[in-house]
Amino acid sequence: MTVSRGQTNAEIDATIARALHGDQNAYAALYDQFAAGLYRLCYSLLMNEQDAEDILQESFLYAFKNLHRYDARKSALKTWLYTIAVSRCRNTYRRKRFLTVDISQWFGAELKAPPAEAPEAAVIRRDASDSITRALGDLSPRLREAIVLRYGQGMTYREIAEVMGCPQKTAESRVRLGHQRLRQSLQTVGLGLLEEMLRVH
Repeated sequence: MTVSRGQTNAEIDATIARALHGDQNAYAALYDQFAAGLYRLCYSLLMNEQDAEDILQESFLYAFKNLHRYDARKSALKTWLYTIAVSRCRNTYRRKRFLTVDISQWFGAELKAPPAEAPEAAVIRRDASDSITRALGDLSPRLREAIVLRYGQGMTYREIAEVMGCPQKTAESRVRLGHQRLRQSLQTVGLGLLEEMLRVH
């Protein structure tokens, strides 16, 4: 199995081993490998740039201090890091209200309009995007986590279950229920854009 930037799990394990032996470049390599995805995850859950950056740094600080506790036989490093980050995001979004943000920032993707799109169509598309943003914000934290991990991070149900600390069937149920809630909230407004966004077939 390969991971981003072409590194194999074995290569990541080797980098971890170097880090545990005091190689600061190895720590930097691990940060570079996973920071972008971890930040996107945190931002998708918190909808606040500063909070996401804070949780990103806190998560890596904890992970690096406890790297000797990581067991590659139990989970991939990415899954372990995401579990740490989600736990800290939960503590943060229990205390804060969510801010409305551009839907494109949720999944780190740009929703580009067609080149020749008419002004009227652009307004409809923007309204649809706003509707999706509100619908995602209305989801419960657990459903939001499931949707973001599945569609924003492309995780398997097994990985989602591990990160969220629940059985795989529960993870599957939360993704399904989250998608249903989004459809119900949106009805016909923005539904096509939702399907395009989540790539639901």
